[in-house]
Amino acid sequence: MTDASQLARPAGARPAGADAPVLTQHEPDGRRTALTAAQLGGWAARTAGLLHDCGLGAGSRAAVLLPPHWRTAAALLGAWSLGVTVSFQLAATAGLPAVGPDAGVPFDVVFAARERLGSWLEDVPDAPHRFVFGDGGATHRDPRDVIGYRDFEAAVAAYPADVPAPALVRTGSAASGDGTTYGQWGSIAREIAERQDLRAGDRVLIDATEHEHPVKWLLAPLSVGASIILCGDPARLDEIAAAEGATRIFGGA
Repeated sequence: MTDASQLARPAGARPAGADAPVLTQHEPDGRRTALTAAQLGGWAARTAGLLHDCGLGAGSRAAVLLPPHWRTAAALLGAWSLGVTVSFQLAATAGLPAVGPDAGVPFDVVFAARERLGSWLEDVPDAPHRFVFGDGGATHRDPRDVIGYRDFEAAVAAYPADVPAPALVRTGSAASGDGTTYGQWGSIAREIAERQDLRAGDRVLIDATEHEHPVKWLLAPLSVGASIILCGDPARLDEIAAAEGATRIFGGA
């Protein structure tokens, strides 16, 4: 049975053609990044290497305060490949009190977007390892919002892109802070893919401002071998759909 830890190796769920992009990112400022399965897998492997050197593995806990993005995919896939439990902080839940099995339990690592640190600072949990994700192109960066954080891309650049040996992840182990297991994430992802009629080779355009949960924008397409197109500007959905040859669109909620 496919579970979330198996989906964390994107080379096993690639679209037709090794050179075809498995994840394409369109930034609001017009920048475009396209990654093949091997390239995304390389970033996930680098992330896994970084986390392993931080002493993290099965049973460790990560907090993720990130929007849908290729860097977010790398962080999640790398963490899951080691069996790390991930807790998501979505924009829709910012400022809400922590609930669930992980409430009050310390985190081992925090991944946070630079633009979210300012408004969510009071919600950012403490952890011995903290990484900030930049926008990949901004020339102005305020150092006050990254004190105590390491730059994610600079940190992972030192690690090889070789896919590490699979972690001994059990299907019944928790993949997320709410207690959802790896096996359950895999089942949920496949259910969403079936409901949206996603199929291998589909190019799925996703409005990243509306669909923040990774089970929808990341795991569901990967579970059937579809590729992902993330759009950060809802006004450009039609334009990008035509340019990228999208076969499915996840628009507004």
